[in-house]
Amino acid sequence: MQAVTRTLKVELGERSYPIHIGAGVLSRSDLILPCLKQKKVVVVTNVTVAPLYLESLRSTLEKAEISMIPVVLPDGEQYKTWETLNLIFDGLLGARCERGTTLVALGGGVIGDMGGFAAACYQRGMPFIQVPTTLLSQVDSSVGGKTAINHPLGKNMIGAFYQPQLVLADIATLDTLPDRELKAGLAEVIKYGLIRDPEFFAWLEGNLEKLLVRNKEVLAYAVHRSCANKAEVVAADEHERGERALLNLGHTFGHAIEAGLGYGEWLHGEAVAAGTLIAAQLSQDLGWIDEASVRRIEELFHRAGLPVTGPVLGVDRYLDLMSHDKKVQDGKLRLVLLRGIGQAVVSDQASAAQIGRAIEARCTR
Repeated sequence: MQAVTRTLKVELGERSYPIHIGAGVLSRSDLILPCLKQKKVVVVTNVTVAPLYLESLRSTLEKAEISMIPVVLPDGEQYKTWETLNLIFDGLLGARCERGTTLVALGGGVIGDMGGFAAACYQRGMPFIQVPTTLLSQVDSSVGGKTAINHPLGKNMIGAFYQPQLVLADIATLDTLPDRELKAGLAEVIKYGLIRDPEFFAWLEGNLEKLLVRNKEVLAYAVHRSCANKAEVVAADEHERGERALLNLGHTFGHAIEAGLGYGEWLHGEAVAAGTLIAAQLSQDLGWIDEASVRRIEELFHRAGLPVTGPVLGVDRYLDLMSHDKKVQDGKLRLVLLRGIGQAVVSDQASAAQIGRAIEARCTR
């Protein structure tokens, strides 16, 4: 019996696309074929994912008489650079890929971001498909068309909005995900409950242990609910001019942690977890959320095995790194804060002194 596949759609007019979620969808060529213009695809992956899933994808494609050209990159956030991006272009040019060739990003958030950015740039745009293999990429980075590489002064500062043709999220790939990576992905899952879905937050409180032991039914529900939340936000605000900025809860502080420590030292989800607690602390200091809610947030992140305090970089260093954030507008830092669990807002009302006090209170590691 074939496992149940959940499908939802990102509604963007003529650029709308489906997200298929389920165990075993990687073997479903019938889901992939409608998105292909040619009988050739380039699969961008990394040295960790390739031994696990590249041949499975090749087999799926070959049964449909689709040839596959692999481009295997080094693994890690520290390789999300121009130099590594050029390795993708080397592969595309070497294989004489055309504008109609499809690029498939097979891997986690780094591969998805770089593969999508390469697809946006190559011959000014080629179709691409996201096949996310980590929890974080399945619930967040593969959906919505944000593509980017890092710069030493800021994370994801160089990139493009470029939507995929399809997202294929195979829950079975999470079986091989290291525990640390699974927990990091839970930070983005929890985020959806905090910014707009309090019922989901309560569901997570009751089902967290099942997620940690990788119950497939529970994982599939969490991925579907997260993607449904993100799809609604993206459909309403594709280019982050308003509501979509709420998806960055904890990210301004988290990106500062990643850049300050050196990319790859902390996983993205770990930094987002600590950053979310700083944002919650600042929200409490402003009188917007009560102490009991902050304790509830901290408890869920703690149970998920995620950091609830950030590293000590110094307030000045945090503020300097945060000044490069994409949400800076007219020289003013805008932060995603909370007015309650399930109610996020974008605000520039916090002073540097208030932000600094929240950082000091929550950065003790």
